[in-house]
Amino acid sequence: MFLALIHGFVLALGLILPLGAQNIFIFTQGTQAKRAMQCLPAVLTAAVSDTFLILLAVEGASLILLSHPFLKEMLLLVGSILLLIIGWSIWHSPSETEEGTSNMLSAKRQMLFAASVSLLNPHAVLDTVGVIGTNALNYDGNEKWAFAIACICVSWIWFFGLAITGQLLGKTERLKQWMIYINKLSAVLVWMIGGYLLIQFLHGVM
Repeated sequence: MFLALIHGFVLALGLILPLGAQNIFIFTQGTQAKRAMQCLPAVLTAAVSDTFLILLAVEGASLILLSHPFLKEMLLLVGSILLLIIGWSIWHSPSETEEGTSNMLSAKRQMLFAASVSLLNPHAVLDTVGVIGTNALNYDGNEKWAFAIACICVSWIWFFGLAITGQLLGKTERLKQWMIYINKLSAVLVWMIGGYLLIQFLHGVM
């Protein structure tokens, strides 16, 4: 069981570390928050969404996605459109308002965007299904659940840590001065990811 825990921890950490739309969104919300609690809706939504995907992958239910190409194509299209919309929102979100208060997204919009970049992000879904789901086939019973719990714990710890790091860095004057440029860069990165997904969709249907 110990080896299953280590396996799940290292695997999930390797999948979550690369810069992606999910990480960019959580970190950006953290930098704009005056208090860490302000970005809690985004963090909880991302963590719960990842937990849902991991449990589906471990149980094998999400393998349906791999056996139905049409579902994959639709996920690519919807995911790319949502990422383009999220990028637009980040681009037009200044680091500070005229009154000097942080321009945070509302809790509802945080939850919507976090769910979008988690559940409708083809790379996240396919990584979970193809990598975590496949690796989970090596285990049965308690070992399989130990593997799943390790993967889930990595997601929760990572998203909370990412938001808190962003919130702490957002307090520094130098970062505050650069926040508007960080938002622009974040938006461009999200657009690039969305554009890449759209190209994959067009390539698949042509």
